Amino acid sequence: MKIELKKFGTTLISRQTGREAFSALQSLLRDVKETESIEIDFYGVLTFSPSWGDEFLTPLLNTYGDRLTLENTENPSVQATLEILQKIVGKNFNRK
Repeated sequence: MKIELKKFGTTLISRQTGREAFSALQSLLRDVKETESIEIDFYGVLTFSPSWGDEFLTPLLNTYGDRLTLENTENPSVQATLEILQKIVGKNFNRK
């Protein structure tokens, strides 16, 4: 399953909107098979904050682990946030 974050906006900055985005995703996640991977595509995202990422990515990482892959993470805002989240959570994100 591929999830394009730009569908949630290009400026992903608040904990509340991250929580809302994760909640909106729940109906799609119910159909994910045990062997299916989850790809999060950052293409088009301009700003990505640790609070938004924590609400959206951390639960996905905790649930799907190695099946979660991030792509198009070259944006400096995305890279910095991912580094922060990895330190906080103590797990690394798979990146394409």
